Amino acid sequence: MVELGLLSGTKSTKPVHVSFRIPYYTHWGQSLLVCGSEPVLGSWNLKKGLLLSPVHHGDELIWFGTVPVPKGFKCEYSYYVVDDNRNVLRWEMGEKRKVLLPEGIQDGEVVELHDLWQVGSDALPLKSAFKDVIFRRKLSLDIETPLGVIRSTLDQEDSVLVHFKISCPNIEEETSIYIIGNALKLGQWNVQNGLKLSYSGESIWHADCVLPKGDFPIKYKYCKYGKRGIFSPETGPNRDIALDSSNTQPRYIFLSDGMLREMPWRGAGVAIPMFSVRSEADLGVGEFLDLKLFVDWAAESGFHLVQLLPINDTSVHGMWWDSYPYSSLSVFALHPLYLRVQALSENIPEDIKLEIQKAKEQLDGKDVDYEATLSTKLSITKKIFAQEKDLILNSSSFQKFFSENQDWLKPYAAFCFLRDFFETSDHSQWGRFSHFSKEKLEKLVSKDSLHYSIICFHYYIQFHLHVQLSEAADYARKKGVILKGDLPIGVDRNSVDTWVYPNLFRMNTSTGAPPDYFDKNGQNWGFPTYNWEEMSKDNYAWWRARLTQMAKYFTAYRIDHILGFFRIWELPEHAMTGLVGKFRPSIPLSQEELEKEGIWDFDRLSRPYILQEFLQEKFGSSWTFIASNFLNEYQKNRYEFKEDCNTEKKIASKLKSFPERSLLQDEDKIRRELFDLVQNIVLIRDPENPRNFYPRFNLEDTPSFKDLDDHSKNVLKRLYYDYYFHRQENLWQQNALKTLPALLNSSDMLACGEDLGLIPSCVHPVMQELGLIGLRIQRMPSEPDLEFGIPSQYSYMTVCAPSCHDCSTLRAWWEEDEERRQRYFKNVVGSDMSPPARCVPDIAHFIIREHVESPSMWAIFPLQDLLVLKEEYTTRPATEETINDPTNPKHYWRYRVHVTVEALIKDKELVSTIKDLVSGSGRSHPGGQAERQASHKSAVATTEKQQIASSKDKVHLATPLHAVAQETLAVS
Repeated sequence: MVELGLLSGTKSTKPVHVSFRIPYYTHWGQSLLVCGSEPVLGSWNLKKGLLLSPVHHGDELIWFGTVPVPKGFKCEYSYYVVDDNRNVLRWEMGEKRKVLLPEGIQDGEVVELHDLWQVGSDALPLKSAFKDVIFRRKLSLDIETPLGVIRSTLDQEDSVLVHFKISCPNIEEETSIYIIGNALKLGQWNVQNGLKLSYSGESIWHADCVLPKGDFPIKYKYCKYGKRGIFSPETGPNRDIALDSSNTQPRYIFLSDGMLREMPWRGAGVAIPMFSVRSEADLGVGEFLDLKLFVDWAAESGFHLVQLLPINDTSVHGMWWDSYPYSSLSVFALHPLYLRVQALSENIPEDIKLEIQKAKEQLDGKDVDYEATLSTKLSITKKIFAQEKDLILNSSSFQKFFSENQDWLKPYAAFCFLRDFFETSDHSQWGRFSHFSKEKLEKLVSKDSLHYSIICFHYYIQFHLHVQLSEAADYARKKGVILKGDLPIGVDRNSVDTWVYPNLFRMNTSTGAPPDYFDKNGQNWGFPTYNWEEMSKDNYAWWRARLTQMAKYFTAYRIDHILGFFRIWELPEHAMTGLVGKFRPSIPLSQEELEKEGIWDFDRLSRPYILQEFLQEKFGSSWTFIASNFLNEYQKNRYEFKEDCNTEKKIASKLKSFPERSLLQDEDKIRRELFDLVQNIVLIRDPENPRNFYPRFNLEDTPSFKDLDDHSKNVLKRLYYDYYFHRQENLWQQNALKTLPALLNSSDMLACGEDLGLIPSCVHPVMQELGLIGLRIQRMPSEPDLEFGIPSQYSYMTVCAPSCHDCSTLRAWWEEDEERRQRYFKNVVGSDMSPPARCVPDIAHFIIREHVESPSMWAIFPLQDLLVLKEEYTTRPATEETINDPTNPKHYWRYRVHVTVEALIKDKELVSTIKDLVSGSGRSHPGGQAERQASHKSAVATTEKQQIASSKDKVHLATPLHAVAQETLAVS
């Protein structure tokens, strides 16, 4: 951002010129354009923006452009990369830049703006997670000089006024920012004589300086200087600016130098689903107000972050299936499950208090009883609502909440009413209400309607959920702890959102993931895919509203399946597995393209290839029974599925309703084998264009492919590899650069992307440019030649973790595979001895230490993995601590921690162990100024250590584990 201030002097009646200068490397056919809020820069119409011209300057490509402007000119602007037709290829991240033309410039004078392209990572320290939580000041800094005020005057012809500006959000009290450099007025590298900057608010420091023109470049650096004499120059090479002595040299240069370069900030966090938290006050499930206690424990343990799974309402089916937190009934409404009923009123009658106490005892089980807990809470809430609804609904706080949220709250309440009235969330079964309209909605929520009290009950619940979560979120901010939310990639097809905005979804499709680490058959999540073309028409307003809503409570969030914004794995609605899908968008194989390669038998390649020998192999002596019921023989020894069972869903349905089910000895096995047959294709024909085809994932593994001639095999293998790894890259990159910036710019939350699985090469460069932090799980390395990731080699823009909610816990993973455990012990720990069979505390300590000492910005640990640090918390079977099983689409999400938050807070030994790991690694942790300074010194030391060869560390770190192994073997 650049703001030019007021200079004293004579008034000018003729235009002056604003010149833009920015270094940026483009590819052939690309140009840079500046567009802004005023007509001279296009009024945000890129077709009318200022196209810049490139000039090579050493190794840099510098883009220039100049416009004449009137006196008092002010404008917002941004830079864009465009093609020859001015179509946007990408745009810079961060806030819009600002220019305010100073008065007193003589006729024909040029003001040159020296800008740097803003990528997302540059602005991370200004995100709310840092600005409002980690770097927040007990005493706010006073504004010394407002941005735009220039103190120096330009009197001499052979001088230049240079205005320096830098952003520095992380600064201690009693510390100032200076510029030191090789010029006399910059102290000649002496900080005491350097140029002191003034604070102007919003983390911006600036100063102006009149420097002589000359042929030599001025070298300089920014630095922090404390009153106690602590001097901290910024890292990296010197900055420079060349001021030549020619008459073409502009006499006003305004430098936007981006962010002060410091040692990379690193922190740690803990991950736990909201439903898994256990406290002494909850009713069978974690509740929003439990977060206050959990934040206390996190802060004491050295964590700056608490990460949750999605917390939106998922009440679609009215049963335990709704425990799946990624299938939202509404992307705006909070889940009633997390309501604390005791906090609904200060005047709860005694009989209801007794009911709450009884329910508390009944629901205090090992796992969450989803149905009983939700039913109980709703029942109790209705009784309290009946008592105080008028008081709450007429209150100013509720009226404010309703006014700010009615756009989603009204449709949500109406949907819940209709769902319960028709006893289904499938809105296609709602008669005249199947199709949403605002007129119908207003009648449904009208105060005159007979069911208005029911509508208000849903308002009431959402209001109290908002109040309780807001209280917890505010508490976390004050404690220096980030609350990190989760943005699911999909919504349930029977949801408020698909009812209200059906045009935004492709309802005849389903979302999933191709085969990967989690499931060799891929995953089918059941969500409809997005109609991105339709969403773009209002600049992704639905997505922007989602993120605006999340930002009310969270200062960071995880984007579930970030790959879905590049391309999504799209399945036909009739699929049940995730195997036979295609990427959307993607460039298909056209019939013409295939024919040129000598591929012509498209029916053979795109229909299930079923031979009699396959049936005999799969079903043995029962093959004739299976064939007669499910298949037709259309050629000798060649079969096709009957019409009533030619898809996965039809097969499953027919098996369930089979009149002679007693003859099906192993129904699950028969279903799997029939699925294998219907999936035995090489090419998938596009249902919307039958002349387009997509290669089936892992087509080489199919019997259909193995029966082809060698020429066809070679051609299809080449086209397969091209489709999955080459031809889509530019398309996917462009798709992400259209959608993601609109989302990321709609809030100032810190964004992390879950980028596990099959990662196209375009993904990580785009994430880097947009400032998206990736995910690294040690057991799922992104490097194809590694079995285990190497935390010490992770890049800074990552979150590292030993496990996540979609896989087994650290303890379960360690204990489930002996051979893998031995390979880990040898290759990672560096020991040739036999590892312990159990994941004992020293094993956990080693693995957690590896992660906190990594260069990753964040090390975030599932709570279960942290509890392994103490033996007494490992009595529960490890398999019971798994949150999700991705291979099971009907998995019951019900894990509860077996120890209360109150007990964890009292366990000073565990708290101390964790905090020592965090602080010892040089990571920042909640605390006072002294702790932060110690953390900074430790970070410097840690960075120096990481430059030493790791082999010595491995031997040292392995030493206590050798003893553990020997002791364990001796005991067993």
